[in-house]
Amino acid sequence: MLLLIVAYLGGVLTILSPCILPVLPFVFARADRPFRSHGLPMLLGMALAFSAIATLAAVGGGWVVTLNEYGRSAAIALLAVFGVTLLFPSVADRMSRPLVALGLRLSEPAPGKASVFSPLLLGVGTGLLWAPCAGPILGLILTGAALNGASIGTSLLLLAYAAGACTSLAAALLFGGRVFSAMKGSLHAGEWMRRVAGVAVLAGVGAIASGLDTGLLSRLSAGTTSALEQALVNRLDVSAPAPAPQPQASAASEGLMPVSAQSFPTTPLPKLPDEGGLPSLAGAVEWINSPPLTPEALRGKVVLVDFWTYSCINCLRTLPYVRAWAEKYKDAGLVVVGVHTPEFAFEKQSANVRRAVKDLGIGFPVAVDSDYAIWRAFGNQYWPAFYLVDAQGRIRHHQFGEGKYAKSEQAIQQLLAEAGRPVASAGIVSPEGKGTQAAAAAEPALSGETYLGYEQAFNFASPGGILNDRARVYSGVSALRTNQWTLAGEWKVERERAVLVQPKGRIAYRFHARDLHLVLGPAADGKPVRFRVRIDGAPPLADHGTDTDAQGNGVIDGQRLYQLVRQTANEKDRLFEIEFLDAGAQAYAFTFG
Repeated sequence: MLLLIVAYLGGVLTILSPCILPVLPFVFARADRPFRSHGLPMLLGMALAFSAIATLAAVGGGWVVTLNEYGRSAAIALLAVFGVTLLFPSVADRMSRPLVALGLRLSEPAPGKASVFSPLLLGVGTGLLWAPCAGPILGLILTGAALNGASIGTSLLLLAYAAGACTSLAAALLFGGRVFSAMKGSLHAGEWMRRVAGVAVLAGVGAIASGLDTGLLSRLSAGTTSALEQALVNRLDVSAPAPAPQPQASAASEGLMPVSAQSFPTTPLPKLPDEGGLPSLAGAVEWINSPPLTPEALRGKVVLVDFWTYSCINCLRTLPYVRAWAEKYKDAGLVVVGVHTPEFAFEKQSANVRRAVKDLGIGFPVAVDSDYAIWRAFGNQYWPAFYLVDAQGRIRHHQFGEGKYAKSEQAIQQLLAEAGRPVASAGIVSPEGKGTQAAAAAEPALSGETYLGYEQAFNFASPGGILNDRARVYSGVSALRTNQWTLAGEWKVERERAVLVQPKGRIAYRFHARDLHLVLGPAADGKPVRFRVRIDGAPPLADHGTDTDAQGNGVIDGQRLYQLVRQTANEKDRLFEIEFLDAGAQAYAFTFG
């Protein structure tokens, strides 16, 4: 119930966002009609259409995106006709084609009839076009749907969000109707207002067709409703699935989990609480380094369950500790079980996971949880996440995100002692990770995880915004603010990635961090892609990452996380640029350290 209220309030706040502007002409074009028979059905149709399409898009896959593109195009054409009939009624009277007749019916129903069909259909068309700014609340709903599967709850949350938006629009419509009536009665300006509405509708159609509604307006909205929505979420303590939390981000970064600054506990741990039984480990599509394990088979052992995914920088930085614990305490009865739950589609492929396990030197059992079965059984929400289970099969400790390694190791020692298997040495391991597994910088990064797919993209600065699922030539800008990024060249931006169509495409990002990583993949046929990195317009030299040389040259040979920049210090903003010399490069997300 609380999440429904938050979703509704998040929708109400959209009236303050510039992203609502393209929808307003379609709403106010009927401000002179009775609200009950015209405004209300239109808003109802808009809410139902948006929630239906958003539900399908959250859980249905690429075919839904394609289907919605056709519906969106049809709605643009229909509403353009509607705008023409408002602007040029004499021209509309001479038109006889069925589509125009439908437009005329939408704008001027027959006298004496109060059918709700016309405004309802207009609302459905508007709902197909509506692309609200994805603030924290809408992001919470859609991310939860993607991670936890389809449900009636998802649809109800999206409907509550749409209902909130329509509530604020209804208030605006009622107020606008009174203003319209007053102007019409005092100035006899009915025909003039009709023409203004027609121009506004056509301007709205043009903005939507050109992508302005999801490009420029979404950037203008970054500092308005997002801050209000995040404050609402924080105040009500509503949690959401949080893939790959960025521990190095500053306190100002929203929704990110900080690393504990304390490496060694100063006092012994109190008795660990009972957090419930070990859930089922069934549902993995494959097990690596072990036959399938069950809670029953693990009884009598102390078990560390580690949720991770191989392109997650936070997960990679925990691996030196997890491997060290597995080796140090295996003879005392500790069993480490890695649960690989994917974030990106390519991480669902067992062959990719097997390759990553081998490359990362992981010898403990790994459950390939590509269907999220174990993730859901635990009710987990984070990468990385540790769950420590005692010999009786009870969860006694958990740790979300990086850090607090000493506390986690003390908990391991305590549970081994409870099981009658105290360790001879109670010291704390201190492994030193290399490359992507090196510890995060002492100074927090001021740049946070940034996705390049349109589903979670933000701070995109190329003119015209992102065109979803279609190839387009993008251009960079002369100056970027911190954490803004651009594409240049011909790219196709998909839900979770950007794919380079022609060679010589580039990505630019102004960042503030010691390390810069980018999740990349080669061409669809597996052909490697060459690239070249520049920092502030010059080769990185001593600041190059493990996947580039001093001149910034590198090759994408697989779908994984690439370390492209590793500086000695985190002192100032830097402009990162990467040019792909071959077509087919796949870019997913930036992470920093």
